[in-house]
Amino acid sequence: MQVREDAIERTDGSSGIYSVVDKGNYAVVVPYENDGFWLVEQYRYPVRKRSWEFPMGTYPDRRMGDPLELARRELLEEAGLRAERWELLGEMYCVPGFSSQSGHVYLATGLTRGEVEREPEEQDMRLGFFPRAEVEKMMRDGTIQDAQTLACYGYLLLHGK
Repeated sequence: MQVREDAIERTDGSSGIYSVVDKGNYAVVVPYENDGFWLVEQYRYPVRKRSWEFPMGTYPDRRMGDPLELARRELLEEAGLRAERWELLGEMYCVPGFSSQSGHVYLATGLTRGEVEREPEEQDMRLGFFPRAEVEKMMRDGTIQDAQTLACYGYLLLHGK
């Protein structure tokens, strides 16, 4: 990632500084089967707690690439799953108030289990399958607080799934 400060001119003509985080594109995968979802749980250092989320990630070294290839890679790495069918649900910016990072959201179905291929920083990651009603309960009670996961579930609903 790269952090920069840009000198800007506001609409009223005054000058200022705008801090921006540039980071490579990301993909989020919504792995769905049997009216439930596969989620991963990992420790998130900035908030100092564990977080249940849909599998997601970026290419290394801020590299940009094919978002579907990235989604396939993340699903295999984090969950040990391969999908027969992929559907693009939408595109979004992670936090457009301070980052240029954008992502693609995919629904993955026709899942086959295999071995996880996690990166070193993902070694404490856990995988769990949750029925849809349980995922919705986790969202309501604050167990799931990850904004990307919440937004991706919204995309899923908008597609009538």
